[in-house]
Amino acid sequence: VQLQACGGGSVQTGGSLRLSCAASGRTFSSYGMGWLRQAPGKEREFVAFISWNGIVTDYADAVKGRFAISRNNAVNTVYLQMNNLKPEDTAVYYCARKTSGQVRFTSAYSDWGQGTQVTVSS
Repeated sequence: VQLQACGGGSVQTGGSLRLSCAASGRTFSSYGMGWLRQAPGKEREFVAFISWNGIVTDYADAVKGRFAISRNNAVNTVYLQMNNLKPEDTAVYYCARKTSGQVRFTSAYSDWGQGTQVTVSS
């Protein structure tokens, strides 16, 4: 599957952004999806997961209550609504297809799309 993330940008602390990830190729509605991020000088980390039908979601503790993942299988797109952004949210954000393993492990994802930069200034 090919994934393309977009919607990043530069905002001030407390601002909001909505990321989108469009999928093509395999049947999008048959697999879970995740958002992950990588800050400068740090390892890639899990942000959010959503099951194939949108019923099950999971979030990293650092973003719980501020970020919301959703999907629209009719248009093969997964979203990440990010509210109350903080400088520590600055990173390149990636969407990826969930394959196997625990949802919070970055190794559980494949078909990484091209990331989108999010910069939060104080």
